[in-house]
Amino acid sequence: MLLRRSFKHWGSTTVTNNVGSIVSVGIAGIHVVSAPLILRTVGLGSCVGLVLFDSTIKAAAMAHIMLPDSSIARGTVEKPGKFADTAVAELVKMLTRKGADVKRLKAKMAGGAMMFSFTTMKEAAAIGKRNVEAIEAQLNKYGIRKVSAKVGGNKGRTVEFDVESEIMRVRTVNEGVVEI
Repeated sequence: MLLRRSFKHWGSTTVTNNVGSIVSVGIAGIHVVSAPLILRTVGLGSCVGLVLFDSTIKAAAMAHIMLPDSSIARGTVEKPGKFADTAVAELVKMLTRKGADVKRLKAKMAGGAMMFSFTTMKEAAAIGKRNVEAIEAQLNKYGIRKVSAKVGGNKGRTVEFDVESEIMRVRTVNEGVVEI
């Protein structure tokens, strides 16, 4: 297996093997690719793996979103994939540079779990739910249709998005894989 670090995008690694190329998007990372590549992100608890894609040009972009709003950041946001508002804006920008039309973009997402149990529900404890709500608000702002999602619950997930087939495979801890 050949492992190659990509410096063009935030927090990503490309792995090439005999099956094809999988681009791994790290925490707070963002990457844009074209078919036949596959995007993958792991370790989604309260974080959300968001994919925007344009079927016409067979391009997709993924972000591993940690938090709902960049207003809590101190100074400049160095990793736009970290926050829902900056991640969606960056994904749109990257895809339009590849020739995508915002009117054709669609979205799929997974994650947003409640990973810890609390005796009293505090807003801070519901970070997964807040991430999902913030992403949906940003998608609405850009007029991007969410075509499927596997969010919530209390278990971690790994997601892969096949740009060619437009299938997102969501592996949930102790539950197996579903395709959305």
